[in-house]
Amino acid sequence: MSELVTGEAVALELRPARLPSRALAVLLDLMAAMAVYVAVTIVLVTSTASLDEAAQTALSIASFVLVLVGGPIAVETLSHGRSLGKMACGLRVVRDDGGPIRFRHALVRGLIGVIEILMTFGIVACIASFVSARGRRLGDVFAGTLVVRERIPVARTGFVPPPPPWLSGRFAELDLSAVPDGLWLAVRQYLTRMQQLDPQVGWSMAERLASDLAERTGAPVPHGVPPAAYLAAVVQERQAREARRAFGNGTVNGTVPAATAAALPVPADPVATADAPAVDSAAAGFRPPAGAVPEVVSEPSDGERPAKPTVPPEVSAGERPRTGFVPPA
Repeated sequence: MSELVTGEAVALELRPARLPSRALAVLLDLMAAMAVYVAVTIVLVTSTASLDEAAQTALSIASFVLVLVGGPIAVETLSHGRSLGKMACGLRVVRDDGGPIRFRHALVRGLIGVIEILMTFGIVACIASFVSARGRRLGDVFAGTLVVRERIPVARTGFVPPPPPWLSGRFAELDLSAVPDGLWLAVRQYLTRMQQLDPQVGWSMAERLASDLAERTGAPVPHGVPPAAYLAAVVQERQAREARRAFGNGTVNGTVPAATAAALPVPADPVATADAPAVDSAAAGFRPPAGAVPEVVSEPSDGERPAKPTVPPEVSAGERPRTGFVPPA
């Protein structure tokens, strides 16, 4: 990436085109120009057969200059730096400040290009591109231009996996006002990239983020809930609140938008929640590493629970039991 500063002190990050793509674009432009030049030459030869040799030579030189020199200049001027070869390769000629080129820029590039591309078979242009840090040839240096790439591969947008269904709506009463934006960003980045991390490393990161989030909210992480599933459920709750805040009660003209409906939590069924397993994270993509989660001890049955302590008979129903504490004098 090359950082350019405009006249308004705005920094632009542009990716300069390198020699292979530029050479392919120039080759395509030359092939198109030569095809047009051959067609024009054939038309001139057939139409000027009655002229003398000097006139035919003058017309051939004029056609050469107009087609092979004036043609690229006109195309780059009218298309603002995009010739046929550059369109095919996803390139564009811009000024040093990132703006579109004008006629004078295309004229200087075209005239110097005759020397460094046509007369030297591109040797001078290749050497200049190798020497330049941004891959510029002599025509770009004198014209104050730069060839940049327009089609840049876009990185895949991170997808936050949804939490398990039995966690939807479980954190509706959670206070999220004290959670800073930096922690939200860290949680989102982890959820979008947790499949690319080592299981042990990802699990430790999830535990650390879950503890930080629980400390900010004032409520501990529920027992038996994987930290990654807890983070995803809290993020879903935050998105649902933002959707309700943006659309009021979640309706626009009496209807629920599709984006809001997807973001709103689904009310948990008490019966289904009671019958749900303690951890159903494998189907949702939250599979803990081996040995990372301690064994969850099931609750004792009614027969195994200890008996409740009985109140001594000497304490009446309306009298509080004595603790033996005597206030100081």
